[in-house]
Amino acid sequence: MTIAAAPTTPHDSAKLRVHGLKRYFDVSAPWLNRVLEGRKRQLLKAVDDISFAIEPGKTLSLVGESGCGKSTVARCIVGLYRPSGGSIDFEGVDLATLRGRAAQAPIRRRMQMIFQDPFASLNPRWRVFDIIAEPIRAFRLLRGAGAIQRRVDELLGQVGLAARDGEKYPHEFSGGQRQRISIARALASNPDFLVCDEPTSALDVSVQAQILNLMKELQRELGLTYLFISHDLSVVYHMSDTVGVMYLGRLAEIRSAADLFSEPQHPYTRLLLETIPDLDVIGRHREPLAGEVPSPINPPSGCTFHPRCPLANERCRAERPELQPTAGGFVACHAVAEGRLPPHPAS
Repeated sequence: MTIAAAPTTPHDSAKLRVHGLKRYFDVSAPWLNRVLEGRKRQLLKAVDDISFAIEPGKTLSLVGESGCGKSTVARCIVGLYRPSGGSIDFEGVDLATLRGRAAQAPIRRRMQMIFQDPFASLNPRWRVFDIIAEPIRAFRLLRGAGAIQRRVDELLGQVGLAARDGEKYPHEFSGGQRQRISIARALASNPDFLVCDEPTSALDVSVQAQILNLMKELQRELGLTYLFISHDLSVVYHMSDTVGVMYLGRLAEIRSAADLFSEPQHPYTRLLLETIPDLDVIGRHREPLAGEVPSPINPPSGCTFHPRCPLANERCRAERPELQPTAGGFVACHAVAEGRLPPHPAS
């Protein structure tokens, strides 16, 4: 049975609740090729029945290797992809049922996205002032050039830039400064929920810390709720209240960040955590994450992680595990359910 809410998240208090979300892509060959060659239609199950919830003012992070479906989840939530199934409930409104711009506008104003690449997400032909002012104009939040100017200046100050920077073009800024502009643009519509799709992965490590600290500060000041997408577990540790680990479109484990990082349950989570450098455990043997991610078009039977799992048995190869309650959250693993999981080295 799929969980309806993330651990420790009361059903009626969540800012966002995702239930049974699916997003499939038809990657079949053209119709004539299928007829002549006798091929069947092929579906890529990028997101395959996942559920979670996020409390107001908190951060839930989705992590996993490239291609696991975490960015697809983000795009479904903000409306860039229409779900193939399931519901996306934002304070009692199912976003998947909204039709037309008029119905979507009140919710979309409160839900914005920060994209991965600040070099590609800003219009190079627009001045920074116009980039940040566009949401204000689109949602008709302010009228008059003076009011808009003051609001843009305020937003630039909030993200650590000067008011005069509004007259410049994106190419005149560094990568970190461009991401600050992206954050200012996201805040321009006065949202209370931000989807952050790998917002620091294109930046230098020294700049990453500055952007992450800025996002934490804005969250405290403005009461923002974050869905944070990343493959970098050290970044996730810094940002998260709850962490969901995805593998081939499904949640392998979803738990509070403190519990997941101190005592991970799923073998995949444990192997991911082995990739984090730790000066306190020099000399301890580390188990590498072996093998390649299987094709999501033809995933393995049973538990899709079983070809790479050191604990896999016949049940793992035949029966798909479902999320079951565990300490601080939920985990989908037969080895955990059967008590075959060895103690974690850090515990």
